[in-house]
Amino acid sequence: MKIAILGCGVVGASIAYELSRIPEFDITVFDRDTPASGSTGAALGVLMGAISQKKLKSRAWKLREASLQRYKTLIPELEAQIDRSIPRNDNGILKLCAPDENIAKWETLIAQRRDQGFPLERLSPNEVRTRYPLVSTDEIVAAVYSPLDRQIQPIPLTEALVEAARQNGVQFEFNTLITDAEIEDLETRVCRSLIYKENRSISIDWVVVAAGLGSTPFTEVLREPVVIQPVLGQALEFSIDLPASMPTVTGNDVHLVPHNGRGWVGATVEFPDDRGKINAASHLLEILKQQAISFCPTLAKAPILRQWQGLRPRPVNRSAPIIEMLPGYANVVLASGHYRNGVLLAPATADAVRSIVNRY
Repeated sequence: MKIAILGCGVVGASIAYELSRIPEFDITVFDRDTPASGSTGAALGVLMGAISQKKLKSRAWKLREASLQRYKTLIPELEAQIDRSIPRNDNGILKLCAPDENIAKWETLIAQRRDQGFPLERLSPNEVRTRYPLVSTDEIVAAVYSPLDRQIQPIPLTEALVEAARQNGVQFEFNTLITDAEIEDLETRVCRSLIYKENRSISIDWVVVAAGLGSTPFTEVLREPVVIQPVLGQALEFSIDLPASMPTVTGNDVHLVPHNGRGWVGATVEFPDDRGKINAASHLLEILKQQAISFCPTLAKAPILRQWQGLRPRPVNRSAPIIEMLPGYANVVLASGHYRNGVLLAPATADAVRSIVNRY
């Protein structure tokens, strides 16, 4: 069975790797650029699963739970195959609670997650100071610690998935844009082949659209456009030597990620204007910086090594992500529009795509 995957960010690479474990599949991945060159390359890789306020029976929680469970086996599996480690922070996530936080809601979540096998721990400000002396408690009333959530470096993770998938026989076509498709109009349409550079074509049995913002132009080619809008995020990297045991710290939707003498801080959330344009707002980046300094004052004197930005793919008028058959088609799967949770939900998305392809 010939499968084409469009997009090689963390989602597309995860799908490629997961499907490559099935010997009957002949897989080719296309990307108009290089691996992790889009939204994945700008992501922080913070996996807020157990500590997210998602309802127990919701689709959002089920996807998070599936990804957390898969990450337990996926990381050692990949590291064994490629024979190197994938940079990450396995020290959990510390959520700082401001005075306006609904602490009762957190207590309810702690009880629920415990029953699900995901322990969360409520900490007093004094306990936070004792465990993590660099974290300021001046503006918090409590904290919640999640030991099973984590952070993983998105680019090395994607590169590892690509390398492992390639070892399993997957073909990759980078710097290659799909320009057209051959469509057979039956009762339900079928995409028979894809056209790319120099008018070359590839016959396929399935197409998986995991191209993030690039998913919209391709679905327009298929005459079933799925609208995904860009949402800009800005981030900073500080030169700061944080303790090796320090978790990822989050508060007021700002994350501080410690790693190897560096501290990543992100990210802003900036929507397009009425004309669809986004101009990075310097004042929002400054607010982000000051918020991070408020819960880690050492950052105030730390040099800023770089700042960067990226565009997240957010579905319009529907919830993220989109994981389903493209309407009107018998062999096109959408796996896109993950917005702010591409790294977190990549394993669950890959598993869902595998189930769809196996079912039909």
